[in-house]
Amino acid sequence: MRDVIRQCIAPLEERILKLEEGRPTGNDVAPVLEDLGLTHVKFGSAQIISLLDMLADGITPVDENVVTALLRLCEANKKFLYALAGVLEAPRPAAPQPVAEAMPAAAQTLEVQPDAPHADAPHADAAAPDAADDHAKQALAASKQGITSIRVPTERLDSLIELVGKLMVTFAVLSQSGTRGATLSASTLAELDTVITGLQNQVDAIRLVPLKQIFLPMNRLVQSLSQKMGKKVRFVISGDELALDKTIVESLNEPLVHLLRNALDHGLEGPEERAEKGKDETGSVRLTAYRKGDTAYVEVTDDGRGLNAEKILNKARERGLVEEGHEYSEQEIVQFILASGFSTAEKVTDVSGRGVGMDAVANAVRAQLGGDISIENLTGGGSRFLLSIPLSRSVNEGIVDALVCRVGPETLIVPSRDVLEIYAPRAGDLVSLPDGGETVSVRGQIFHLLRLCRHLDLDDACPDIDRGLIITVRMGELSAALLVDEVLRQQQVVVTGFTVPVQDIYTLPILGFGMMGESDALVLDIEKLLAELAAPAAPPAQA
Repeated sequence: MRDVIRQCIAPLEERILKLEEGRPTGNDVAPVLEDLGLTHVKFGSAQIISLLDMLADGITPVDENVVTALLRLCEANKKFLYALAGVLEAPRPAAPQPVAEAMPAAAQTLEVQPDAPHADAPHADAAAPDAADDHAKQALAASKQGITSIRVPTERLDSLIELVGKLMVTFAVLSQSGTRGATLSASTLAELDTVITGLQNQVDAIRLVPLKQIFLPMNRLVQSLSQKMGKKVRFVISGDELALDKTIVESLNEPLVHLLRNALDHGLEGPEERAEKGKDETGSVRLTAYRKGDTAYVEVTDDGRGLNAEKILNKARERGLVEEGHEYSEQEIVQFILASGFSTAEKVTDVSGRGVGMDAVANAVRAQLGGDISIENLTGGGSRFLLSIPLSRSVNEGIVDALVCRVGPETLIVPSRDVLEIYAPRAGDLVSLPDGGETVSVRGQIFHLLRLCRHLDLDDACPDIDRGLIITVRMGELSAALLVDEVLRQQQVVVTGFTVPVQDIYTLPILGFGMMGESDALVLDIEKLLAELAAPAAPPAQA
């Protein structure tokens, strides 16, 4: 029921947010007031009725205060419907805010002139930060809600049902064929493979959700935080119609919340500082999404003060991240903010300086999505954070393309999404390091060598390097060369999780269980495997 209510309110919120674009007329505002029910409310004051009429007729300009007030009314309607449906989880407020007080401050200035302040103004000013803080927390909580439902066009469901019917018929033909000849079985298997491929493509399409589902709550987050910090912000969204896999969209939510908070707090200056620099007092923050080939890009840009490269370099030098004698470019310096725990915040607030640096964004993008993040200062001021997400990355459970390999007596599965290439090494490509590690040269590129038979304790007698095969893998900035005995084949496997908490009992880099039809095998967790390789060796235990 919560999903149904959210889907009903979401279009209204979109129409309200569009009022900020351009110069809306009375024809744009009146339908919104009608949908909110304000045109049917009987007010006892003629002044209040006049205020609504002027807003509906386009006389009162629509500014950010008007949009914020309308969004709050939308949120109130949503909570009211939650309460009627019995799904309201948040505690009920002590008293609802009167509609007259919820009207925009810009409309009230028609009666209250700047040189004649209202007697209640100090109380309103004192209450404003607390109200903005509450709305900022509500907006942040709303932005963190997961996607629990997906709208699916009926034609896709019809196609899916048709494919399932074909699958059942083909299976029946195959099961009844008996020994009537290999020709029938071969043709039936080919048809079965075609139907299964079509079924998988349809399921993948159904899982697609538009970025609008997480971009829309960002409007409320930005407006609430900007009011709390006393900054004027023009928030522009583009590309929100781009549809990505549900898992990718959910994983993008937290990084985007962090980047927008960072842009508002660290990036944009206050109105006074912007005016001193000759800038527009209203800062600009853009959230853009687009796709190129098999990669989706999401960028957050602002026209603020940009990144202070000198301050970042000094902080990095204090933390021992700078290599002495090396000349760093500005592009290299700004990447230091992605280091673990790195923060230049001088004071701790509930927006910044909370001990959660940009490394949280980098880890989420690289570890969960297999993507990357780049940072740059823009010419003329401002900064840009660009997230690149490969669309070929599969979820931990589902159908994945994989390499089926033999390591000693065991069969293991390596997800193809992480594989760069398969290489037949020579003995001369191997180099032993003083610390006991090994590297291997693959077409002139050096990789750390990981003998899976030894690392997984599968077989004491690991094969010579020239008798096995090298599988080079990469995830984010980490890469390695895996030595296996043999690559049996490449095929699609169904990856499922364990029914018991194996990861809590053992520390093996195993992603799950792969079902291949005639046999099953364990699926390697390349992310965990590379993390173990990059982790510093533990000091030896003292007797």
